[in-house]
Formats: sequence, C-alpha cells, structure tokens
Amino acid sequence: MSTIKKGALILILPLVAFTTLHKFYVSVTNINYSEENKSLQIISRIFTDDFENTLKERYQIEPGLMSNKELKNIDFYIERYLLQHMNIKVNEKKAVLEFIGKEYENDVIKCYIEISGVNAGTLKSIEIENSFLFELYEEQNNIVHFKINDLRKSFSLIQGNDKALLKF
Repeated sequence: MSTIKKGALILILPLVAFTTLHKFYVSVTNINYSEENKSLQIISRIFTDDFENTLKERYQIEPGLMSNKELKNIDFYIERYLLQHMNIKVNEKKAVLEFIGKEYENDVIKCYIEISGVNAGTLKSIEIENSFLFELYEEQNNIVHFKINDLRKSFSLIQGNDKALLKF
C-alpha cells in the first residue's frame, strides 16, 4: 500500500468511525418578520425520527410520522408539543403562537407557527425560549435564526441555556 493511501486511510477512518458512533441532534428555527402580514412567521425544522421518538415518549402514542399509519389527530399532538416547548415574548409580553401546520421534506418535519399583530416600528425586543427535544436528547442543539427587516441574528440554544434575547 502506498504512503499516500495509508495517509488517506489514517485521515478518513476516524471521521467515518465518529459519524457512525454519534448522531447529530439539531433543530433549526427561522423567525422572519412579514411587513405585509404584520406578523412573525416561524418555521421550525426538526429531524422526523427524533421528533417521533419524543412524541412517543411524551404522549405514549405511535405518531407514524411520514407514513400511511400517521395518526389522524397528529397535528393536535404536534401543536401541543411545540407550544409547550417554545415561548416567545415580544416587547416583554408573552406572544400568542398560532400553529399553522406542518409538512415533510426528506427526513425533516417543517412546522409553521405565526405571531400576528406585530409592528416592526414598535419592536424593542424579542425573547425566545426553545426547548425542543431536550427531554430525550441531552446533546440537542436548537438553532434560531432571526430575520427582521435588515437585521439578521442567530443563536444556539442548548439544555441549561435555552433562551435568546434580541434587542432593537
């Protein structure tokens, strides 16, 4: 075996071994301001298998996400879970989150939430608390991206540090 092949093998083997031993637990939430609707539009992307395991554990159900066995009332459980694990304050006042729906994209569930009646001109602060999947996955990382007018800001929320504050 040539020296180059041995070197490549030494570099690649640890990477392959690491990826098979450890799964990456992450969700990504985008919060965008819609001037047209005067609302904060929220899309949370969560790995479907992790979310399904969490719903099973939390509610003792068989969700059947992304399958022909999906529970007919699964949106009830999804909404319930999301609204229990995401809290948002606009200008220090608890906002009313409205679950709009969900869709699947590859191995991810995209959940749509909206906060109506938000005027960008009066925004002073937005605080988010996001504890998605923390009860099942210690390593869970919930990334939050804000896009409010020209302002773009991102936060990484983990167990013990699940809140972010954006001031204007």
